[in-house]
Amino acid sequence: MGQTALRITRTDKIMNSNNLIPGKHVVVTDFDGGEGILVDLNTKKYFQLNETAMVVWKGLEQGKNVGQIADDIVARYEVALDNATRSVERILDNFQNYKLLTAK
Repeated sequence: MGQTALRITRTDKIMNSNNLIPGKHVVVTDFDGGEGILVDLNTKKYFQLNETAMVVWKGLEQGKNVGQIADDIVARYEVALDNATRSVERILDNFQNYKLLTAK
């Protein structure tokens, strides 16, 4: 029962993340290989992103929701939709924890 309650809370948080966009205080640079760097101008911290995290970031820049970003990952890589969705959720959690996103 505890796991079910935890899952509901996590799902609610991720649904709310459909209203998130990259913060204006964050600068992104992408590299030819698909990886990239985010720089938080407020904290002066930088974050190295792998290809999947860059797909998520670019999706957010385009106003896409979790499902649309997961679809992009499925189209680009050989991965099941449920795995792609979990990856998007995890990456969004990380972006939120570091305060790199703002509400629409």
